[in-house]
Amino acid sequence: MTAPRVPVIALTGFLGAGKTTVLNSILRAPGARFGVVVNDFGAINVDAALITGQIDEAASIAGGCLCCMEDDDELDRALETLSEPRLRLDAILLEASGVAEPLAVSRRVRLTAAERTRPGGVIEVVDSLAYFDTVDRPGPRGGRGEPPLRFAAASLVVLTRTAMLAEQERLRAIGEISARIRLRNEHVPILEAPHGRIDPALVTDVAQAEDPPDQLPIAAVTRQACAERDHHDHLHADAVTVRAPGPVDPGAVLDLFESPPPGVYRLKGTITVRTPRGARHYVLHLVGQHIHVASRPTGGEDGLVAIGMHLDAEQVRATLAAALRTEGSPSSAGMRRLVRRRRLSE
Repeated sequence: MTAPRVPVIALTGFLGAGKTTVLNSILRAPGARFGVVVNDFGAINVDAALITGQIDEAASIAGGCLCCMEDDDELDRALETLSEPRLRLDAILLEASGVAEPLAVSRRVRLTAAERTRPGGVIEVVDSLAYFDTVDRPGPRGGRGEPPLRFAAASLVVLTRTAMLAEQERLRAIGEISARIRLRNEHVPILEAPHGRIDPALVTDVAQAEDPPDQLPIAAVTRQACAERDHHDHLHADAVTVRAPGPVDPGAVLDLFESPPPGVYRLKGTITVRTPRGARHYVLHLVGQHIHVASRPTGGEDGLVAIGMHLDAEQVRATLAAALRTEGSPSSAGMRRLVRRRRLSE
């Protein structure tokens, strides 16, 4: 059985939106192992110097924008190196330059030649103070036309620097920016991060509650230093877990993944399906609208986990339980859908 593919999570956003701050907040997750690719537009990789001592493996692409480099395989090489099984990374974080187009970045990640990776979502970081002066400026004749195309690629939008606005102005800015984003991407989760920090659980699994004893506690030191400098904390993500009572109908599970409950950003799980040739086991991931399905070895407990912000826990739990209900034999149509999803994920 091949090793699980490493998710590649892209951080995009206009120049100065706060991507490095968001990246650093993710890197402070205890127990998680990250690889990082930093794409700084310039000969000197300034952003890489800002990310200090928190990375298990790193690579940088300087001197150009990765979304418009022609015939350049630097990103492929970086992802191939960072996805080596011996590194045991939980995720690879790709911080794109401020001039990169998210749709092009997303496409590069999907079509990468690094076969041990899979798309892990696109986090678009938006500066709430400068949004209408940079990303979404009026047309030459005044007024606003179509909202920026960049939001079509986003699986999560993070609004930063809202702490610098008075309450009424903050609410107005969030409402106006969110309305523009929704015109382009109706269902994308929009998260306010006043100080640029988000819960790492939104984007990747945290291996354990504390740092491993055999590693230098660099992340712990960083967390402590940040806590002493700034007492403001991020909002914590909600998580709902439901265990599977036995083999499931893959059609019902895929229905859930294709139409998750409101507020759910990530959905993951392991399931067993009974077939005429015996039991088959699968692992599924949903980030935004991207579904990844892979075969898995036997063993372990089956179930689903939904992660998001401000979830109605009881409603989400009931929805997950309904999808895992075992009633008779799985439909052949559901099995075909699952197999097709797995092949598309290869």
